[in-house]
Amino acid sequence: MRRDGRRSSNIEDRRGRRAGRGGGAKLGAGGTRLLLLVAVVVKLAGGDPSAVLAAAAGAGVGAPGEGGAGSAPPYQPTAQEERLADFVSVVLADTEDTWGPLFAQQLQARYPAPTLVLFSGAVRSACGMASSAVGPFYCPADRQVYIDLQFFSDLDRRFGAPGDFAQAYVVAHEVGHHVQTVLGISDRLRQLKRGRSQTDQNRLSVAQELQADCFAGVWAHHAHAQRQVLERGDIEEGLRAASAIGDDTLQRRSGGRVQPESFTHGSSAERVRWFRVGLETGQFRRCDSAPLPG
Repeated sequence: MRRDGRRSSNIEDRRGRRAGRGGGAKLGAGGTRLLLLVAVVVKLAGGDPSAVLAAAAGAGVGAPGEGGAGSAPPYQPTAQEERLADFVSVVLADTEDTWGPLFAQQLQARYPAPTLVLFSGAVRSACGMASSAVGPFYCPADRQVYIDLQFFSDLDRRFGAPGDFAQAYVVAHEVGHHVQTVLGISDRLRQLKRGRSQTDQNRLSVAQELQADCFAGVWAHHAHAQRQVLERGDIEEGLRAASAIGDDTLQRRSGGRVQPESFTHGSSAERVRWFRVGLETGQFRRCDSAPLPG
């Protein structure tokens, strides 16, 4: 994906900041990495990472290398991390340049762009304390996207989905959740989940995640049509990323059996299909895996 677009001003850099609660033992880099290896797989494979989060919060997880007050050296991102931070800013800006006109033209409404928070190790959001172990996430309570850039390394090495457009797909998927929140879809799904069985709640979660995949495809469609941002091989990278984090693929990789009733994000085939729907049509109303407005 081209990197010569504008940079977003809606970036908040919290890397290196202390995020844990006082009084607990600090896990440090080794413990945080262990949580990363466990909870990312738990979350994406359809499980509930809340237990991991609770453990992280109770231990007062801070950024790797943080100890007592005044003991941590200033945060020093690597050159590669700075390149990733710059790229994420380009992708976020492009989502703004895509969703803004779509909202104006198709909904006669203003698109309130989200803030993207860069963090390291752990972060506190309006949705609570979160370790980098949960991977990138969107918090509807503060309408912000949260990303520890270390996840992109795991996306490549652990999930077999390398490439800059695979990274862009991740950002666009989380922005897709923001679009759902702005349109009222997320609130509607929360209402539908009340009083339902866990299996039914999981099905609604899958619908929400597949729609965010479709919205990511809508972004890619318009971004390329208007600004020619895609390069050779980018579409394959995005499809590979969508497939790599399907619930069935992750369950097989973890050594367990495939349990469709436990899916919360959708199978690899479903994720690829809905990303393609958005990519090929460019019409967000075709992303009807979850209830749409109007």
